[in-house]
Amino acid sequence: MAKKKKKIQETTIEDYYDLKTDKVDELVAALKDESTTLQDDINFAMNASMGVDDPANRTKRGKDKKFDPYRTDFLGKIPTWIKALFIKWWFAGVVCYFVLMPFMNDPLDATFLAGAAMGLVTDILVNPLFRFMESDSKEYNAYMMFPFPFKAAWTLFANIVYYCLVGYLVSVIVTVFVAYTPYSGTEPLSFGLFALAVDMAFIGIKDGVVALVRHIKNKKKEKALNV
Repeated sequence: MAKKKKKIQETTIEDYYDLKTDKVDELVAALKDESTTLQDDINFAMNASMGVDDPANRTKRGKDKKFDPYRTDFLGKIPTWIKALFIKWWFAGVVCYFVLMPFMNDPLDATFLAGAAMGLVTDILVNPLFRFMESDSKEYNAYMMFPFPFKAAWTLFANIVYYCLVGYLVSVIVTVFVAYTPYSGTEPLSFGLFALAVDMAFIGIKDGVVALVRHIKNKKKEKALNV
């Protein structure tokens, strides 16, 4: 009887350890799966940071869709000059529609009011938008009369004065076109084009003067170094 009881106890102990061994095996397998998943996540993060596409880690992006963190969006493919000119033309047309046209009973006042509005819009909206879209090369500087990286009271005042001059010249151009062509008068599309043409003409002159001054300074530095 004692031998039988002892045998039952030994069998129970063996079963007990067998059960625990199975559990340990399951735990080890689970840890291996977790470590594999963790390693996959680490590999995916490293590949994404370096712009490398790993086909083994395309779980949520589809089998054929490649992941490229440096992919250029649609607006990034449009040339800078097209975006800059369109933005300037569009805002000038908006100013004409909301500011100039409602006050056409007094053309002179309306012209300077529209110029002041263009200066305000340029300083508050257009130039900050250019700064937001530009890269380290500052490619939008060529489309701003005052390409300063900061906003101050004097830049607002300078833009208002400058665009009052632009608005006045645009009114002269419109008067000439009305007198000598079938052009019927001011409307947003044509006003935007005239304002853009006058604005870019002044900016081109300014850029030319700046380039000439830099060229003269560089020549003087070269002469000083050679002496």
